Amino acid sequence: MPFSKTFAKAVALVVIPAFFGCVTAQSAAAAMVSTARVVEASAHSDARAKVHAFIARADVQDVMTSWGVSPEEAGARVAALTDQEVSDLAARIDAMPAGGNVVGIVVGAILFVFLVLLLTDLLGLTDVFPFIKKKR
Repeated sequence: MPFSKTFAKAVALVVIPAFFGCVTAQSAAAAMVSTARVVEASAHSDARAKVHAFIARADVQDVMTSWGVSPEEAGARVAALTDQEVSDLAARIDAMPAGGNVVGIVVGAILFVFLVLLLTDLLGLTDVFPFIKKKR
């Protein structure tokens, strides 16, 4: 029996300080997280994903390679940006015009010219359209 008591004391002398050392070393603090902070963190991750998706497009990569920037280097540069810089860049990407506006501008210009010619033809200033009857 004396062997087991001395063995138990030796184990206790090692285990008890190790237990208290682990308990105090792994303490955690709990705090309330505001909704604004969660939304801000989500917005930053969404903005970063938007910028990464933008630089992953083939047409953007073609332009970057013509400027001498590889797609890998561009991805590393985006990863190095701060959250505020990424948010600003994502806002600029959102503000860029889409390519489909050119057709609307051309159609609008043609319609404007047609209406001007029609109005001048109705007023008798021009004779462009034969379907307009003029009083002589």
